[in-house]
Amino acid sequence: MSSSSAYLLHLLLLLLFNVPSTITCCYTSIFSFGDSITDTGNLNFMYLPANPDCLVPPYGETYFQHPNGRCSNGRLVIDFIAEYLGLPYVKPYMGFKNGVVGRENMKHGVNFAVAGATALKSDFFEQKGFDADASSNYSITVQLGWFKDILPSICNSPSTLAGCKEVFQSSFFIVGPIGGNDFGYPLSGKIPLEEFKTYSSLIISTITSVIRDLLDLDAVTVLVPGSFPFGCNPSILTIYETKDEEKYDQGGCLKWINEFFEHFNEMLQTEINRLRELYPHANIIYADYFNSVLQFYRSPQQFGFGENVIKVCCGSGGTYNYNETAMCGSSGVISCDDPSKYVGWDGYHLTEAAYRWIAKGILHGQYTTPKFSASCIKSVTSADFNKNPMK
Repeated sequence: MSSSSAYLLHLLLLLLFNVPSTITCCYTSIFSFGDSITDTGNLNFMYLPANPDCLVPPYGETYFQHPNGRCSNGRLVIDFIAEYLGLPYVKPYMGFKNGVVGRENMKHGVNFAVAGATALKSDFFEQKGFDADASSNYSITVQLGWFKDILPSICNSPSTLAGCKEVFQSSFFIVGPIGGNDFGYPLSGKIPLEEFKTYSSLIISTITSVIRDLLDLDAVTVLVPGSFPFGCNPSILTIYETKDEEKYDQGGCLKWINEFFEHFNEMLQTEINRLRELYPHANIIYADYFNSVLQFYRSPQQFGFGENVIKVCCGSGGTYNYNETAMCGSSGVISCDDPSKYVGWDGYHLTEAAYRWIAKGILHGQYTTPKFSASCIKSVTSADFNKNPMK
């Protein structure tokens, strides 16, 4: 054998036997927890027709052409993530529980998020004297309990943990966003800011506790979205509307509320960093929803939104086209002609166009720490995802 042939053989052997100890697998399933920002249909099974929330037209009109429990005109961030990973849309847990969705679909994941859900348990709000919505009974801790209950089905084993490690190593977990509804109760009552601040550590402690439970069950990749800039939320802007221009930033958002939630996100990231030290094997990704959304209001035309970006698409009257007595879905309330020109859909939730941009920031790494790794992605199932503005 010539010296050059021997050298090539040596290189080939090095390539064959020096295999990295960690092999990146393609994601085969998504498991998610949270509130209406992530709920893909659990709401369908939890509310009476007299209290429809997001279950009536024009919800779902843009993409699905009918209401389906998603609190928007179309797809959510989780839907775009599923498309990008080449997976089906994540089915709601209550669909499986009620026999509407076959359990064989669990292999692609389960969505435990419930519209209106809180991080803290319902008794916390009762003790504070708040008239909490029934959805606070579906807190993220309750959702985690649902997840644990169906582990034998997910892992195809009568033993809870047997076989789960292999499944979870190729699963993408989403924890949040959660906490917006917790803050919604005190915000709606205009309580003092100092008392408002006491919620932060309790909410973050609950979120990190859920993440730790998932990591202890061998979850490897966990996406943790931070809070939105609620100072730009039309419902909050309506409650705290003032003629004092100094209270608003260049995008028309309330400064003091955004400053609070920016600090909340900093606290959340501090705890995530601690989790990374405790679980060095895990990939805990922080998603910066705050700055991702804030840019829509500061430079709306850059993202294809219209000039009146602070107004909602589906609403009635008021400075922000939001009126709690005539909300989206109410009789006589219609949506705008082109929802893609709006960030806000109904005063609380965003449009499909806004969620698409948030998903882009996650999947292409501009708004995640660390950057989202796409090395395991097999295919993209939706051509629409690759059209502008997702490019």
